[in-house]
Amino acid sequence: MAPIVPSSGASLVSRAMALLLSLGVERALALPEICTQCPGSVQNLSNVALYCKQTPELMLQARCCLNQKGTILGLDLQNCSLEDPGPNFPQAYTAVIIDLQANPLKDNLANTFHGFIQLQTLVLPQDISCPGGNNAWKQVISYKDNKICQGQRNLCNSTGDPEMCPENGSCAVDGPGVLQCVCADGFHGYKCMHQGSFSLFMFFGILGSTTLSLSILLWGTQRRKAKTS
Repeated sequence: MAPIVPSSGASLVSRAMALLLSLGVERALALPEICTQCPGSVQNLSNVALYCKQTPELMLQARCCLNQKGTILGLDLQNCSLEDPGPNFPQAYTAVIIDLQANPLKDNLANTFHGFIQLQTLVLPQDISCPGGNNAWKQVISYKDNKICQGQRNLCNSTGDPEMCPENGSCAVDGPGVLQCVCADGFHGYKCMHQGSFSLFMFFGILGSTTLSLSILLWGTQRRKAKTS
């Protein structure tokens, strides 16, 4: 019987390193595209890094601060030569803090932050306005090189317009300075005026009958043209 040779310490270490490397590659491949949109990683003393290091359960990966489930809580895209945040930016809608300073951004971010309802700290180039305007934030601090938009306000409580949402709807925040009206349960449609569940059967029935009618009309027109020719 051949003797059993115990594994050496070096062999165990090499196997462990290979396992960690494979796990690291797998995790890197699973990162949202926005985290790797810009080369490099989060700087140790950046606002995003400081936020991420406050909670042991959070981790820095590429340009993102993630929780254990991979949800983006922080995004650092400073100094990435961006004129706009890009098509992958909505992936960071769960972020609490975002840093976009030192980028040649265009001063038109009004529609960029739809859905970013958890955003509380936004760092921008000094010449860029806070999305939604200053009233959408509790505090706006301007420095020589950047601007910090701090504390997103719930403007639903301060609009003072009772007719903003219909009787069967309620106001809801959908990002800095962005409001939407949400229909109450049991209501739907234009201005939430229709009561009851939305009937898909009726919708597709009407759509199908309309399509069939148009098809018959076109078929008859083509036959008439064929006979006259």
